[in-house]
Amino acid sequence: MDWWQQTWHDVTTAQEPPSTTVVVLLGVALLAVLVVPWVWHLVRHALTIVHEAGHGFVAVLVGRRLSGIRVHSDTSGLTVSVGKPRGPGMVATTAAGYPAPALVGLGSAALLAHGYALAVLWLLLVVLLLVLVQIRNWYGLWAVLVSGAVLVAVTHWGTEPVQSAFAYAITWFFLLGAPRAVLEMASQRRDLRRRGGTDTSDAGALGRLTHLPGGFWVAALLLVCVAALALGGWWLLG
Repeated sequence: MDWWQQTWHDVTTAQEPPSTTVVVLLGVALLAVLVVPWVWHLVRHALTIVHEAGHGFVAVLVGRRLSGIRVHSDTSGLTVSVGKPRGPGMVATTAAGYPAPALVGLGSAALLAHGYALAVLWLLLVVLLLVLVQIRNWYGLWAVLVSGAVLVAVTHWGTEPVQSAFAYAITWFFLLGAPRAVLEMASQRRDLRRRGGTDTSDAGALGRLTHLPGGFWVAALLLVCVAALALGGWWLLG
């Protein structure tokens, strides 16, 4: 009980934020991560986990039955839910993936603006725990456990400055990585069209569900992610 009370006290106590210079440097460093292919491929697994968590959360929210989440070594993922194959619920579930990291980043930025760096890390641990119980493949299990181990190490052994810097870094990662992932999807769709393949992306699925073109959904998802980046970045630098 003492451990829980101490943890709750730490989570709900504001920490001293890093200087604006440090916040900017963290943002620049995370921006560099996005343009180095092998680094992006490695860290993109974290984005995929949150992406699939977004699908799963909305699926449950609209009354669908979540039956499993998979994360693959090529950084793709799959969330399976049971319910009506069409309709607003299915559209919302399909649309939730790409904005999820952006909205997590935006929520994290709001907490960081008030000094709650440790709360950001604990909330991310809760997200990982919820995903963990739905993981249905070994690689996905490994990816979630490694991500969780990193967060546990920072929250348990990291000093306050380390925890704060890590929370800012991971928030920048979600805010910057979300639009990067949408642009990546757009590029993959173009490659598929050139090869005459079937568009299996979220935008393609939304196009089939709504009869609006997939390009419309790419633009809509990108707009949400860029808006979250603009507002979240303003809060982080505020």
